Amino acid sequence: MKRKKLLGNQKGFTLIEIIAVLIILGVIAAVAVPKFVDMQAEARQYAVEGALGALQSTVTMDYAKQLLTTPSTTTYTPTASQVVVGEFTGTIANAAGAVTITITAGPSWFSTSDGTNSKSFQLY
Repeated sequence: MKRKKLLGNQKGFTLIEIIAVLIILGVIAAVAVPKFVDMQAEARQYAVEGALGALQSTVTMDYAKQLLTTPSTTTYTPTASQVVVGEFTGTIANAAGAVTITITAGPSWFSTSDGTNSKSFQLY
């Protein structure tokens, strides 16, 4: 039996081609990773802003419910001082129509989040 020569028929990548691909992947990773980290911080701040919006909606609906049940109501009294909105917990304070909502707790990353976690608005 004759043996075939495999050396002339083999196909594959050369060492230079593999190194070139690794260098290209390294450059892409060096550019993409910092952008990805920035996106995470931005997404966390947007999550807090979304929770503030949900808490504001909760306050508005609570006040509307109070107006429907007692039409002579002229001030807003929060029915609960602690409100859970998704993964966040917030507080509601009212001083002469100026309501202040504050996100006090949230996911594990919340304690390290920077930015605004409080908002004031006029209710009436």
